[in-house]
Amino acid sequence: MSNTKALPLLEPAGQGTVPCCPPLAERPMTAEEAETAARMFKALGDPVRLRLFSSVASHEGGEACVCDISDVGVSQPTVSHHLKKLKEAGLLTSERRGTWVYYRVQPSVLAAMGRLLTPAPGA
Repeated sequence: MSNTKALPLLEPAGQGTVPCCPPLAERPMTAEEAETAARMFKALGDPVRLRLFSSVASHEGGEACVCDISDVGVSQPTVSHHLKKLKEAGLLTSERRGTWVYYRVQPSVLAAMGRLLTPAPGA
């Protein structure tokens, strides 16, 4: 069991969704918002994890079988470890189908990440 807390990038709010954090240029982050964003960036701070995340996000249909994305220059157990870290951070979801696990990035995760890094108006 992991003591890592999943990243709540989006919270339900009425008809839309509310990102975890405001754009960096909008206002100073609260301590809680900074902790949430730091977990996301920490998970993406490893080159192998970033490559795996990119492979899943750019894969046709927005999901990828682990068998299709494991060629990142490390062993299969290491790939599994990094995918687990991305899941724990709330950046990926997975579904087992037979003997294979399929990973996907929810569009809302990419939208929240993009909003966080949106420049201030007029910048």
